Amino acid sequence: MNPIDRRTLIAGAMASAGLASPALGQTVKTGPFPLPAGFERFPIWPDRAPGGDTVQVQEVETLRRPDSGPDDGVFAHVVTPTLTLLRPENPNGAAILLIPGGGYSRVAIGHEGYNVARRFAEAGYACFSLLYRLPGDGWAAGAEAPLQDAQRALRLVRALGVRERFEANRVGVMGFSAGGHLAAWLTSRAPVESYKPVDSADREPIKAAVAAYLYPVIQMEGPFVHQGSRTQLLGADPSPARMRAYSLDQDVSADTPPVFLAHAIDDPAVPVENSLAMLAALRARKIAAECHLFENGGHGFGLAASPAAPAPWPDLFLDFAKRHII
Repeated sequence: MNPIDRRTLIAGAMASAGLASPALGQTVKTGPFPLPAGFERFPIWPDRAPGGDTVQVQEVETLRRPDSGPDDGVFAHVVTPTLTLLRPENPNGAAILLIPGGGYSRVAIGHEGYNVARRFAEAGYACFSLLYRLPGDGWAAGAEAPLQDAQRALRLVRALGVRERFEANRVGVMGFSAGGHLAAWLTSRAPVESYKPVDSADREPIKAAVAAYLYPVIQMEGPFVHQGSRTQLLGADPSPARMRAYSLDQDVSADTPPVFLAHAIDDPAVPVENSLAMLAALRARKIAAECHLFENGGHGFGLAASPAAPAPWPDLFLDFAKRHII
């Protein structure tokens, strides 16, 4: 498909949902690796992402590891935030917004996007993987640039419900590692408008039916911090007040949806105490929550608890989700 055809199809799909279409000259950057079969990618902003007038970075996609396959890419210096959709063969009327991790320095779109989407599309969910901007790339919003993308993405997913045959009030949010921090930021705090509305999708509430945080970065203060994520988000020497403000076990909203947590006790990168702190905060607010702590798995296990065994958490999450509407 040539670039003009691709832009035309994207614009038509957005228009059919009553949303603003991308600018005429805008393309969807996919990096050197083709999208896996069955996936469709489109930008979340109809024009350039907000606050990018002085941004000079170039978006790049590389393999997550030297031995990774072509659909196990990671993006850095994201310039064009996108959603990548995988439609289920047998829709169950619900959807999941997936937020991959990457320490706020990159986005592991394959490992915690495409792979996880396949698993939950099999269960009937329309799955949207978010490629979001990173806080160290010079965006005007700074640390809030990823939140702008996450808020916009959740609203856009809800707005696409009629077209994609799911209910707007049956949308879940699932985040991994630093993406778990972003997912918790999106779902566990009272929404604060982070950008000016751009089209009808922005009339949708910033609201999820259920949330899942997998081996999440939660705390930005204390002994259990993931230093890399904090440095990327807040800089090398943030103030105590700033660290506390971005610690998501603080200021949990009474309107937080039911939350599913999963973490490996032997995680060497993001200590399990991050999930435990979030669980305690949720319980203090009387939010429905379920937490699974696995003996082994390390960090970033995705769908595999070990090279030889699938992780058990997807089935556990599906049971949890079914009990809570979606």
